[in-house]
Amino acid sequence: MGTNYPPIIMKKLFFATACIMGLLVPKTQQAQIDQQELGAWYMYFFNTTFNEGPWGIQGDIQFRNWDMGSDLEQLLLRTGLTYKPKSAEVLFTLGYGHITSGAYGDSKAQKMESRVYQEALFPVKFGGRIYTKHRFRYEQRFVDGQDFRTRYRYNLFVTVPLNNKAVEKNTLYVSLYNELFVNGQRNIGDQVSVEYFDRNRLYSALGYAFSKTLKVQLGVMRQGTGSWAKNQLQLSVHQKW
Repeated sequence: MGTNYPPIIMKKLFFATACIMGLLVPKTQQAQIDQQELGAWYMYFFNTTFNEGPWGIQGDIQFRNWDMGSDLEQLLLRTGLTYKPKSAEVLFTLGYGHITSGAYGDSKAQKMESRVYQEALFPVKFGGRIYTKHRFRYEQRFVDGQDFRTRYRYNLFVTVPLNNKAVEKNTLYVSLYNELFVNGQRNIGDQVSVEYFDRNRLYSALGYAFSKTLKVQLGVMRQGTGSWAKNQLQLSVHQKW
């Protein structure tokens, strides 16, 4: 036989339940990211070698936005020491990045992250003008308010020059990539867990090489996580010093 509670008791129970559920819902869900809004990433990549030897440096500065420029998603500053052995077509990097992440929408909340990473980059050429690179990256992440985290990344880059056989001066080219992110741990502290699948990025762009040392690309990247997917306009400058 069911029990009939007075209306006032039912209202109080409903209100208490709603408050508890509101506390349990992750903030990322409350943000209600507009998946139809086009975001924009503005990026500068650089690299150089020391006296044309095996050692060098590389890095990038990225200003990422949820919209076209007023709602900060991330400010990323990253650099690394590179090593290219003479006996193998591979480039190794040991690097560090500092990331400031902003919340979606009107919130001014920000979260800081320090990140150490190691990567290996393998170039492979197919036919006369299809250039690919395979990048494997392992990250150690120190995020504010979270336990120590790690992440694995694999990126396949494809570059196809259109009016030359190689990307040289005055070359128009197509640039494509797909990158998969996998978390090393699910428990990130404070009884919060994430999935092993972190995100995937699919990118396509047109690029133009002003010289062998300076290129510009304009394209769109589709980033998808377990809870949202969004298109990002990308404008990038690539320079070899």
